[in-house]
Amino acid sequence: MLANNDGPRMEIITEPWFAEVIQHLRQTFFADEPLNKAVNLCRPGDGHTLLEKHSLLSLRDGISVMAVTNSGEIAGVVVNGVLRGNHDTSRALDKLDETDDEKFRKIFTLLYEENLKIDLFQQFEVDSIFEIRILSVDSKFRGQGLAKELMRKSEEVARSKGFRLMKTDATGMFSQRVASSLGFLTRHEVKYEDYLDQNGDPVFQVGAPHDRLKIMYKALY
Repeated sequence: MLANNDGPRMEIITEPWFAEVIQHLRQTFFADEPLNKAVNLCRPGDGHTLLEKHSLLSLRDGISVMAVTNSGEIAGVVVNGVLRGNHDTSRALDKLDETDDEKFRKIFTLLYEENLKIDLFQQFEVDSIFEIRILSVDSKFRGQGLAKELMRKSEEVARSKGFRLMKTDATGMFSQRVASSLGFLTRHEVKYEDYLDQNGDPVFQVGAPHDRLKIMYKALY
């Protein structure tokens, strides 16, 4: 149930909230996200050092949004970050070699390699992109349209900051549906069954109905 009839309010995530946002992600996104779940990255409630570092770096960009009840409970979050050129992605891919977490490396190798196959910066002649990186709603608040409202609020933030382009790596059907409903278009996609290891076997066994990664974008002009 919502805390009140008006529902949770949308707010920019500021530093005093960072610890609670990470705790929220431990209970939801870290275990539930389709690729994380496919490799059993962690269990609900568990922390994950690399994912938390990734999340905190994004939160520090100051453009992430949360839905919070009047009682101060986080109902959902969307963690956003600024992407500055494909060199950001290339560097991130190179740094994966430094981690011994094979499951984390598998997931982010897929994301980074597929992103490097396209160049939204050149296509839209932009120097920076507003990137939606994590979309998470607490199970108690699902089915109420919060994911869509969080992304809609993110677009308001992007426009207010002067961004001309948004993108997201939508790894599951539900996030793909939300993004599509808000006017995002698919720039590139890969079916999980077609993403193979060196032996010709699928790297990920992702549960239905999630069957592909979609890199989606929305122009803001």
